[in-house]
Amino acid sequence: MNLTLRNRTYHIVRRVPKRYAQIDPRKQVWISLHTDSKTVAEQKAPTAWAHMVEGWEARLAGATDDAERRFAAAKELAAVRGFSYLPADRVAQLPREKLLERVESALKLNGDAAKIEARAVLGGAREPGIKISKALELYWGFAKQDTIGKSEDQLRRWEHPRKRAIANLIEEIGDKELSEITGDDMLDFRETWMERIAAGDAQPDTANKDFQHIGNILRTVVKMKRLGLVLPLDGLTFKADKERSRPPFSVEWIKTKLLAPGALDSLNTEARCILLGMINTGYRPGEAAGLMPHHIRLDVDVPHISIEPEGRQLKNKVSQRLIPLVGVSLEAFKQCPQGFPTYRFRDKISNTVNKYLREHDLLETPEHVLYSLRHSFEDRMIAAKVDDRIRRDLFGHSLGRERYGEGATLAHKRDILQSFAL
Repeated sequence: MNLTLRNRTYHIVRRVPKRYAQIDPRKQVWISLHTDSKTVAEQKAPTAWAHMVEGWEARLAGATDDAERRFAAAKELAAVRGFSYLPADRVAQLPREKLLERVESALKLNGDAAKIEARAVLGGAREPGIKISKALELYWGFAKQDTIGKSEDQLRRWEHPRKRAIANLIEEIGDKELSEITGDDMLDFRETWMERIAAGDAQPDTANKDFQHIGNILRTVVKMKRLGLVLPLDGLTFKADKERSRPPFSVEWIKTKLLAPGALDSLNTEARCILLGMINTGYRPGEAAGLMPHHIRLDVDVPHISIEPEGRQLKNKVSQRLIPLVGVSLEAFKQCPQGFPTYRFRDKISNTVNKYLREHDLLETPEHVLYSLRHSFEDRMIAAKVDDRIRRDLFGHSLGRERYGEGATLAHKRDILQSFAL
């Protein structure tokens, strides 16, 4: 590196690289190393040049029209110059000598380079607001705890409605900064949903889910980024339709249709076993699909399955449970002792089975679906006068009060299920 002694002080003397010509009009730069010792100068030179390059790179980034990059570049350039970035009003309050240091730094250059330097050291860069699309990106990090334990498919299904809600909002009002969202914007968005609902193209619940996700995402970002904004997100939801519950299959239908000889023969083995397993367990289809081989325990005194949060997230804490296997459900798991790899951690089983049942006239009514077997299992437990605590334990429902004791043994539960098993 070319070192020159001038006025008893060594300097680096180098041409300005072409890359930085647009932000530094000088042909050549002299960088003082503040020493008259050549040995010390040679030691300091690489670091001094690196700092010079860092400054150029920061100014180069500051020449962009992108507000976020420009602000980040201003902070970086201020740091390279030895200052903390401060907004202009705080720079003005600095002690005189500190203020003059910054002014002198800004006056060393001319033209656009001086403007970029001034933005950095004198606080002229405006911190950009957070746009709606950026808020979604930030939200994924803030909501990380909600995704712990989710399988890849569960994560995809969790993210999709949130992405869709934000996309719908941006399509209506544009990708505004959060501080610029007005009450009129949100009322316009609501009006768009109202028109779709009135035309029969959407349900109130669908619109309400959009408003719920948007509110959660934007409010989370406002809180975690300490923006101090009050967003106009209240009072936008629609009166929801009466909650529809899937009807249960009648016992007669299960016996004479679903369990009729040959009725399920053309359904693939794994899907058939999940359906049959559901009849006497009432598990959720996704819980069955997520079972690993070691969760299926057949060579024990009480054959059972263990619903566990392994490789996926369960609906809630009490969903983790043991369920005895009896009747057609036990026989089904004997056919599929390794579980259901075709459907493991994939949201496919319900669609596959529902399509089969519909095409083979095995749905009791058009409203019935695979999940109706879970409702049927609960009705059968009630008809058999199964204790409420045991019903909830088997079903994976909360008790609504503190749990005392271990509850019924696995053998006791098996005997109860055996009494009304199909």
